[in-house]
Amino acid sequence: MLKVSKLNAGYGSVNILWDIDLELNDGEIVAVLGSNGAGKTTMVRAITGMIRPTSGSVIFNGEELAGKSSRTILNSGIVQVPEGRQLFTEMTVLENLEMGAFSKETKEHFRENLKKCYKWFPKLEEREKQAAGTLSGGEQQMVAVARALIGMPKLLILDEPSLGLAPNIVDDILLVAKTLVKETNISVLLVEQDITKALATADRGYVVENGHIALSGSASELAANEHVKKAYLGI
Repeated sequence: MLKVSKLNAGYGSVNILWDIDLELNDGEIVAVLGSNGAGKTTMVRAITGMIRPTSGSVIFNGEELAGKSSRTILNSGIVQVPEGRQLFTEMTVLENLEMGAFSKETKEHFRENLKKCYKWFPKLEEREKQAAGTLSGGEQQMVAVARALIGMPKLLILDEPSLGLAPNIVDDILLVAKTLVKETNISVLLVEQDITKALATADRGYVVENGHIALSGSASELAANEHVKKAYLGI
C-alpha cells in the first residue's frame, strides 16, 4: 500500500530525514517510534505533502506522491490525525466532524459515517452540539480521530495520539484503531513516543533516531530488542 524509499526532507537548508525506507501493507498497523525530536513528525509531513521532500519516493497504491500537494495526497486516501488535534474550538463537535467531509463522496456518505463514529465514540453523540473547545483533552482527541474517519481514509495516520492524555483514554483510542483495521481494512500508521503502548497495538514498527531508521521489525521483535529496552522502555 505505502512504500517510502530513500526519503530525505527538512526545513530550508537543514535536513532532518536521511534516506528513510518504510513500508505498510493493507490492513496493517505500523508504528513509527522514537523520542521527541527524532524526526517522526517531519516524516509524516513529508508523506502528507505538508513539506516537500528534497529527494526520495512516496508511493501509495502505485501512485508517486512525493512532491504532490496535500490536497492531492488527501484525495488519494491518506488522512492524518495531527499532533495536538487542531480542532476548530469555537465550533460544535458536529461542525468539526462535518469538516472531515471534504469531497463529493465523503459528503454523500456523511450521515452513514457519522453513525459509525458515534458507535466508536458514544460520548461524541452526547456532545455533538457542544463547542469542541469545552471538551476534555481525551474527548477532543476522539473528535480529531472521528473527523479523520469521516474522510473515509484508506490510510489513517495517527500522529502522537497519546500526547497529554490519560493512559485509559489512549487505550480507548488505540483499541478503536485496532477495531478499524479488523472491520474496515483501513491501514494505520501510528506515530508515537509511548513505545510500550505502540508496540502493544502495532503489527510492525520502525524506530527513528536522529532522522534515520535505526531499527525495524515485528512488534514482538522490537519489544525484545536490547537497545529498545534500554533506550526507551527503561529495562
